[in-house]
Amino acid sequence: MATERIPPPVIAEEREMLRGFLDYQRATLAMKCDGLSEEELRRRSMPPSTLSLMGLVRHMAEVERAWFRRVINGEDVPLVWSDEGDYQVAYDASAAGWPESFAAWQDEVEHARRIEKEAASLEVTGHQVRWGQDVSLRLVMLHMLHEYARHNGHADFLREGIDGTVGA
Repeated sequence: MATERIPPPVIAEEREMLRGFLDYQRATLAMKCDGLSEEELRRRSMPPSTLSLMGLVRHMAEVERAWFRRVINGEDVPLVWSDEGDYQVAYDASAAGWPESFAAWQDEVEHARRIEKEAASLEVTGHQVRWGQDVSLRLVMLHMLHEYARHNGHADFLREGIDGTVGA
C-alpha cells in the first residue's frame, strides 16, 4: 500500500505549518520504505556502516520518543530498543522484524502527535537532560524537522541503491 503524503501548507499559522511540514517528512520516510521486502529494508549502505532503511525507521522511533515523550511530556520511559540510552542500537536491524519496527515508529509518531496537540502552545517547555536545559515545543518541532530531513536524505540514497527509485 502506498503512503499518502500530504503537501505541507504554504500559508498557515506557525503551529499548523510546523505540524504539516513534520508530517510531510514523516510520510517521506514511510514512502521510501514502501514496496520493499524485509531483506531490502535491512540492506546496509556500505561497510562498516549499519545504516539501513529499517534502521532509520527504528532510529526515528527513538528520536520521536525521546523528544516528545521524555522531554516535552516528562515521561520516565526507556528508549524503545536500548535500556542504556544508546541511540545507535536502533540502527542495527539484524535482529529486528519490519512489522515490529514500523509499528513501533508509528506508535511513537502517534504519541508525539497527541502530545503536540495537547500542548497549550509552542512555548511549552520540557527538560532536555542531555543538554542540561529546558527547551520549547517549538525547538523540538524544528529539531524533528531537521532530523527527518537529514535522514530522509540518507533514505534517498539507500532506496536508490536498492531498486533505483529516486526523488520525491
